[in-house]
Amino acid sequence: MRRTFQVFIYGSLLPDQHNHHVVERFVIRSEKGKVAGRLVDYGPYPALIRDLKASNENTFVIGQWITVDEAGLAAMDELEQFYGYEESNDYERVWVTDLVHDHLEGWVYIWDSDRGFPAIGQSYWPDFYAAKTTR
Repeated sequence: MRRTFQVFIYGSLLPDQHNHHVVERFVIRSEKGKVAGRLVDYGPYPALIRDLKASNENTFVIGQWITVDEAGLAAMDELEQFYGYEESNDYERVWVTDLVHDHLEGWVYIWDSDRGFPAIGQSYWPDFYAAKTTR
């Protein structure tokens, strides 16, 4: 029996986005979801921030929970430049629970701060990115 992991994806890994190919072949199951946090615009993809500002403003991010095997998690770790805990990572991988469905919990890739990038006033990256790229 292979080991599986639930991961919340919210940006370029979503279906119809430019990095979906990284996870597509590993997805065993998917379900819509919502987690606490806010998004910042890092150009062609977002970063999820779970900080005091997000908490105080009760912001959330809409995305998708995917279930993947170890190879799928490794592919996402490589894309997100997550090398392990207490390492110098681009994104950190942390455990979260869905805001609506208690049974949905797992990993998500986040930044610990906005790193000076602008906040996105929307909770769903594909809508923001589509509008941004058609301007």
